[in-house]
Amino acid sequence: MSWNHILLVEDDDSLRLTQAMYLEREGFQVTAVGSGAEAISRIAADQYQAVVTDLRLDEIDGLEVLAAVKERSPETEVILITGFGSVDTAVEAMKSGAYDYLTKPVDPDDLVLTLKKAVERRQLRRQVAYLQKEVAEQAGLGHIVAVSSEMRQIMTLVQQVSQNDATVLIEGESGTGKELMAKYIHHTGHRAGGPFVAINCGALPENLLESELFGHVKGSFTGAIKDKKGLFEVADGGTLFLDEIGETSPGFQVKLLRVLEDGTFRRVGGTSEHQVSVRIIAASNKDLSRLVQKGQLRRDLYYRLKVIPIYLPPLRKRPTDIKPLAEHFVSHYTDRMGRRQSSLSPEAMKRLESHSWHGNVRELENAIERALIFCQGEEIQPADLPLEACTPPVEEFVPSEMSSDLSLEAMEQTHIRQILEHCQWNRSRAARELGIGYNTLWRKMKKYGIEPPE
Repeated sequence: MSWNHILLVEDDDSLRLTQAMYLEREGFQVTAVGSGAEAISRIAADQYQAVVTDLRLDEIDGLEVLAAVKERSPETEVILITGFGSVDTAVEAMKSGAYDYLTKPVDPDDLVLTLKKAVERRQLRRQVAYLQKEVAEQAGLGHIVAVSSEMRQIMTLVQQVSQNDATVLIEGESGTGKELMAKYIHHTGHRAGGPFVAINCGALPENLLESELFGHVKGSFTGAIKDKKGLFEVADGGTLFLDEIGETSPGFQVKLLRVLEDGTFRRVGGTSEHQVSVRIIAASNKDLSRLVQKGQLRRDLYYRLKVIPIYLPPLRKRPTDIKPLAEHFVSHYTDRMGRRQSSLSPEAMKRLESHSWHGNVRELENAIERALIFCQGEEIQPADLPLEACTPPVEEFVPSEMSSDLSLEAMEQTHIRQILEHCQWNRSRAARELGIGYNTLWRKMKKYGIEPPE
C-alpha cells in the first residue's frame, strides 16, 4: 500500500474529475469512484491511507461507506463531504470514527490540508504501534505465557493493576519471571512512555545502594567527584523496580519508607529535598512476611510495599504452561540464531513435562537454548536436553498470606484490615499508613464491613 493512496467517492462526474486531478497534482495517488457500492467493493479489494466520500450518495451513502471502511481497515481515515444542512449528521459520523468533515463548496486547499493531516495521523499511529511492539519484544514481554488457570487469574489482576499507580509486591521463586511481570505492568500502564528502571537491591552494600537510588552530591564521600542523580530521579515519570527488596538493611529501609510515603528524598551528603513521581514495583524470592516476623524487614515498609501483592507460582505448580512456553522459546531462539524453524519431538516434550523445573521458567528457557545449540536436525530429541544439569531442589516458597486468586477488592479489604490491626485499630494512624484520608478510610471500612474487635 502506497503511503499516499486515496479513495475518492463522489457521484458528481465533473466534481469527481476535478477533485481527483487536483489531489494528484498535490502528490496523492487517487482512485476515484462514483458510487457507494463501488467504493465498498474497492475497500474490500485494496487498502487506502484515507477515504474522501460525499455524505449523500445514491442507494449506499457516505455513512455506509464509513462503516465498511472501519470494519475492513479501522486505521484508514475517513473524511466526509457534506452540505450545510447535513452538518449534524457529519458530526455524529465523527463519533463513529470519521476523521473530519468539510462543507460544500469544498476549498481544494482545505481538502488537501485535511488529507495530509489525516495521512500523517495514520502514519504516526502505525509508527507508535511499531515502536510499542519493538519495546515489548526488547523487554521480552512475549515470554509471558498464561495458559494455566493460575496464570490467567494473575494476568486478569495485572491488567487491572497496570491502570493505576498502586505499589505492587511480586513474590515468587527465582526464575518465575518477576522482573518480566514488572515490565509488563509498566508497559501496559499509563506510565509506559516513561522509563522502566530496575535494580537488584541484594547485589549492593547499603552505602552503594543508597547512592545508586538517591544519588549523591560532590564531596559526600571518597570518589564523589561530582553530583550524581539517583535512580529515583532517573525513573521520574516511570517505574522503579526494586528486586530482592528483602535483602536490604534496616537503616536503608527507613530511608526507602520515607520516599514511599511522600515521594521526597535527599541525595547522599545533600540537604535539599527532591520530589519525584515514580511507581514502585518490588519483588522478592523470599516470603517477606516471615522476614517481618524475624525482624529482618520493617513491618511498616512491608505493608507499604504490599498494596497489591502478586504471587507467581513455580513452573512445577502450573504444568500446562510448560508446552506453550517451550514452543515459544524454540521459535524465539531459532529466529535469533537465524536457523530453520525447529520443533520438539513428542519424546522431548514428554521429558520436559516430567521435569521438576526447580529453576522455573528461566531454567526452561536455558534448556531450550542449549538444546538448539546441540540439535543437529530440525526436531529436538531427548538427547539434546541435558536436564540432569538442572538447578538442585530448593526450599519451596509459598506465601503465608494472600493468594493470587483474590480479586482487587478482596486484596484491598485484607490490606486495610491488616494495617488497622498493625495500628491497633487507631484509624488516624492507619489512614496515614495507607496514604489516604481519614474519611476515605471510614468509607472503605463501612463498604467492607470492617469493625474493630469488641
